[in-house]
Amino acid sequence: MGKIVSSHSTSHILFSPQAAPDQAERIYQGMKELGELLVEKEPDVILMIASEHMFNIDLSIQPPFCIGVSDHYTPLGDLGIPQREFRGYREFAESLVGYTAEAGFDLAMAEGIAPDHGITLPLTFVKPWGKIPLVPLYVNINMTPSPTPSRCLALANTLKRAIEEARPEHERVAVIGSGGLSHWLNIPGAGEVSEQFDQKIIDLMVSGNGHQIAEMSTEEILEQGGNGGLEVMNWMMAAAMVPGTRGRKVFYEPMTAWLTGMGGVVMDV
Repeated sequence: MGKIVSSHSTSHILFSPQAAPDQAERIYQGMKELGELLVEKEPDVILMIASEHMFNIDLSIQPPFCIGVSDHYTPLGDLGIPQREFRGYREFAESLVGYTAEAGFDLAMAEGIAPDHGITLPLTFVKPWGKIPLVPLYVNINMTPSPTPSRCLALANTLKRAIEEARPEHERVAVIGSGGLSHWLNIPGAGEVSEQFDQKIIDLMVSGNGHQIAEMSTEEILEQGGNGGLEVMNWMMAAAMVPGTRGRKVFYEPMTAWLTGMGGVVMDV
């Protein structure tokens, strides 16, 4: 049976530090620490749960959940991220597709994607680049209706079972929940940050109750954390895959200069 040996969640942007250099430095150091902690666990593969910013999955086709099944990926290159190829893990991804299908989830399979910053920004802190293969799993928060928090939780529980029951013995898996925290994009409230919402999410993660995010409705998350705040479902999924563990806040900044709440939590796996 496989084993989840690492789980953390992190925001996934970095912009110019000039407007808030001290905050930016704390964010950078927090992301660096998360990457170092993951590498220390010596995983064989990273499963990163993220949103896609309509570069690969656009309005022409809108799967609720989509998993990358390529052997290699080349980053899109947004946010100045170098377009250096990194390894995928086709067999791992396809095994998750098969297991989840038996459990009632139909994961769309993506072959020719160029991952954007939602995947590649957190990956830049996992050194050396590309050494550990990565499988991207996208939760489509851009579609209406988007996957509900309870549906995301059910998928996380299924993925956990897939790793423990269907993967080879001694396979070590790291999970990253990518995105968030509160931000409003191209809708009323754009530019706002909700420290209250962000702290609520962080407190649930740290207390070992990240799964309780699923008790919120999509509408509640939208109201309290913005449309970008829906990415906290990725955090919830990463936490739910290591039930019974508490977490530690590595960083949090209400980064109004970047129009978003920025945070990172590592679970005590």
